[in-house]
Amino acid sequence: MKQDTPIFDPERHLAFEEPSETIMMEDIGYENVGISPVAVTYPFQLFSPEAVKIMRSEIEKPEVTANHHYASNIANAQLRGYARKHAAFTFAAWTHPMTIAIISKLAGIDLTPWGDYEIAHINLSIKTEEQAKAERTAVHSRNTSVHLDEGIDVSGSEDEKPIVGWHTDSYPFVCVLMLSDCTNMTGGETALRTADGEIIKVRGPTEGCAVVLQGRYITHQATRARGSMERITAVTSFRPRSGFVKDESVLLTVRPVSDLGELYPDYVEYRLKIMEERFRHELRKMQARRVAGERFDTRGLKAFLQESADFLTHTDRELVMEDQVQTGFIEPIDVPDVVVEPPTKRVGTE
Repeated sequence: MKQDTPIFDPERHLAFEEPSETIMMEDIGYENVGISPVAVTYPFQLFSPEAVKIMRSEIEKPEVTANHHYASNIANAQLRGYARKHAAFTFAAWTHPMTIAIISKLAGIDLTPWGDYEIAHINLSIKTEEQAKAERTAVHSRNTSVHLDEGIDVSGSEDEKPIVGWHTDSYPFVCVLMLSDCTNMTGGETALRTADGEIIKVRGPTEGCAVVLQGRYITHQATRARGSMERITAVTSFRPRSGFVKDESVLLTVRPVSDLGELYPDYVEYRLKIMEERFRHELRKMQARRVAGERFDTRGLKAFLQESADFLTHTDRELVMEDQVQTGFIEPIDVPDVVVEPPTKRVGTE
C-alpha cells in the first residue's frame, strides 16, 4: 500500500525561534540601498526535525534526481524546479502564510516567494567518510579559515581560487535552510563585504536552522564547510509582495541552470502583474484628478511612462533567447550601481 504524502502542518512543523541578532544595511555601510533596512539575520530555528526529514525524503525521489539535477562552473550539484510537481510537503512549507510571515518579519518588508521554480533550490555537497576525515585533520593541523563560493576554495593558491568569487544574488531576498547534520562541520559561515571593503562573517546555520539575506544588494560568499560528509542547503528566493516596491530581479545566475520553459513564465507572470497593478493605479489617479477638476499632470504621467518603459526594458533584457543561453556557465554578477529608494517610497505614487 502506497504511503500517504505527509501534509505540512505549521503548528507541528514550524519551530521558529527569533535570531539572536540581525545585521542592518546601515551597519555595513549600505543605508538606503536595497528594498529593506535588513542585511542578514543570524541563524534561527525555522523548521522542526520532522519537517527536515520529510524535505530530505522528497529530494531523494528518483524523479527529482533524474530530471531536476543541474551543474555549473560554480556548483557541481544542484536540484532546481522540482518542488511544485514532486515535493508537495516542501512546496507547502515554503508557501504557507505563516512561513512567509516569518520571513517577511525578519526581512523587514512584506515578501512573497519569487516563483514556483525557485522554491527550495538545493545545493548538494557529498563526500566519503575518508574525505571528511581528511578535512577534519587538515583543519586541525592548519587552523585556518577557508572561504569558498558554493564549494570552491578561494583562500589557497592562485590555482585553487574560483573563477566566480564574491557575488550578488539574482533575487532581492533569500532564505537559506540547512538540511544537514552539522555536528562535525567546520566553517560554513556567510561572509559579507561592507561598503568600505571590510569582511564580516555570520555563523552558518545548523540543521533545521536558516538565515535570511538581502543578497541582491550585498556582495557575499559562503565559507567552506569542512569535516562533514555532506552539506545540503535549501534556498528559497523572495521578492516584494507590493507591486509598488522596486523589483530589480535578474536571471543571470539562474538562467544557465534552469528549465527556461518553467523559469521564464514565473518571471514574466509576476512582472506583468506588477505592470497591471501600476497601470490600474495610474488610471484611477488620473480619473480622480479629472473628476476633481484638477489640471492634467503631464509631467507626472510622462515620468510614470518612462518608469514603465524602463521596467519593460529590464524585463525584456532578462529574457535571453534559449539558443543563446550557455548551459552550465554562470557569469559573475555585480552589485547594482544604482541607489534604490528606501522601501517607504512607493513607485508610481505621489
